[in-house]
Amino acid sequence: MELQVEGSGETVGEAKWSALRELERRRPGLDKSAVRFQVVSEGERGLLGVGFTPARVIATVSGEAVAAEHPSVHDDSELAGEVRELVERIVDGIGVTARVELDEDDETITVSCSGPDLGMLIGRHGQTIDAIQYLANAAIYRGHQEDRKAVVVDAAGYRARRRTSLEALAVRSAERAVANVEPVELEPMTAVERKVVHLRLKEFDGVETTSEGTEPNRFVVITPVS
Repeated sequence: MELQVEGSGETVGEAKWSALRELERRRPGLDKSAVRFQVVSEGERGLLGVGFTPARVIATVSGEAVAAEHPSVHDDSELAGEVRELVERIVDGIGVTARVELDEDDETITVSCSGPDLGMLIGRHGQTIDAIQYLANAAIYRGHQEDRKAVVVDAAGYRARRRTSLEALAVRSAERAVANVEPVELEPMTAVERKVVHLRLKEFDGVETTSEGTEPNRFVVITPVS
């Protein structure tokens, strides 16, 4: 048996968030990655910004996706709970349906997102997921000066795949710089990705790395040294 609710908000993302919260209220343990959305209205602002017609969506989930007998209870710390809520709201706000899971240790809170289509969540060269990670860290650092932890946001194993790809690129480029005795410039990268390259080549003999340019087009330069 399907469960269906309607949500509304100033944007489609807010409407989806509202609908999800209502589904979770009615069925604790909801598998959010199984929720289907139908956009009824995208909303419309009034003339000169006065008044608006709210966006409306219908959220539907099958009975199999609801753990009614054994609801999922998150055993999060207060800090991890805040991270979960923030990331879930951002993910829902950009229109992506995903399951958000957390793993917490003494130093780090790792957020793993899974779902059928996470390309929009990751973004080009990871720009979107890096931005989400930055926002999560900024929020936690501001509100928890004493017990703050680093937050890592991942989706479908993107971090590991991208790190492997960047490290391989870094080594190939360093070898080329040494062989040709001339600097090699890499493509523009986010700060997170540039750090991966710098760390990988820190112990690579014969080269040094620097970051040049201005955001969002800042890039790594690998320079041969004697």
